[in-house]
Amino acid sequence: MTIGPQLDILITGHNGQVAQALKQRLSGHRLHVCGRDTLDLAKPEGVRELVRQLKPALIINAAAHTTVDQAESEPELAFALNAQAPRILAEEAAHLKVPLIHYSTDYVFDGEKQAPYTEEDTPNPLGVYGRSKLAGEQAIADVAGEHLILRTSWVYSLHGRNFLLTMQRLLQERPELRVVADQIGAPTWADTIAASTQALIERWRAQEAGDWGLYHLTAQGETSWFGFAQAIGDQLKARGLPCAELLPIPTSDYPTPARRPANSRLDCGRLAREWRVVQPHWQQALIECLK
Repeated sequence: MTIGPQLDILITGHNGQVAQALKQRLSGHRLHVCGRDTLDLAKPEGVRELVRQLKPALIINAAAHTTVDQAESEPELAFALNAQAPRILAEEAAHLKVPLIHYSTDYVFDGEKQAPYTEEDTPNPLGVYGRSKLAGEQAIADVAGEHLILRTSWVYSLHGRNFLLTMQRLLQERPELRVVADQIGAPTWADTIAASTQALIERWRAQEAGDWGLYHLTAQGETSWFGFAQAIGDQLKARGLPCAELLPIPTSDYPTPARRPANSRLDCGRLAREWRVVQPHWQQALIECLK
C-alpha cells in the first residue's frame, strides 16, 4: 500500500538482508538502492555528492559493517561505515529537510541486565562493532534532524549470510551440532523489519507519526541461539529432511574474537505506543519466512 504519490527513496546497503526486503516492501515507490559500486560509504564526499544529486524525499540507511568478529581487527573501517557515514547521511538529510531511517543493534548493550532493554537504558557495548554502532546513533542524534533510529537483533532471511541459512546447511550436513544456549534474544526476520519500516513511512505520510528518535524493533518473544536452531531443525524435519542432533553449550565453550551480550532482549513497547507498529512473534515470522 502506498499513501499519496510515489516517494523518491534512497536506500543504502544494496546486498544486505534488510535492503533486499525493503526493495520488495517499498516497490511502489521510486527506489534508488545503492551498493558499494555506486556508493562507497567510507568516502564522505562521494556520499554527500550522491545525496545532493538524487535529492530523495527519504533516506534509509540499511548499510553497515556487520561482521562482528572481523570488526575487532578493523576498527577504522567499522567506525567509518557505522559512525561516520550515518553522520554524513544525517547531515545531508537535515540539509534537504527530509527524514532519515537508520538501523542499529542490540550490541550497544553489555547484556548484563536481567530484563529486556528499553530505550532509556544506558548502552555499554562489549566490542568494536557495538561501539561503532553506538557512535553512529549518537552522531545522528547530534545532527538533530528528523530521524528514526531502529535497534534490532538477530536478523535473518533467505538472503546473504545469517544464522538461519548456516543452521539449515549444518543441520543437514552433520550428525551432531553444538549451539550456544546461554545468549537470549529475539530472532528477527528481515521482512519484519521492512514491513515495520513501511508502516512507519505510511504513518509519517498520513501525518499520524509519533515522535522522531530512538526505538527498539524486534520480533516478539525470546529464545536462545540453541532454541532458534531447534526451531529451524523442526522445520527441516517437518519437510522430511535430515537433521542433526542438537546439543546445548555455554558461551564459554564457543570462544569468539568479539564478546556477545548474554541478554539481547529489547523492549519494543515504545514503538507500539508512539507509532502503533507491532511486530509478529519470532516463531510465526520464521514459519512465514520458510514458506
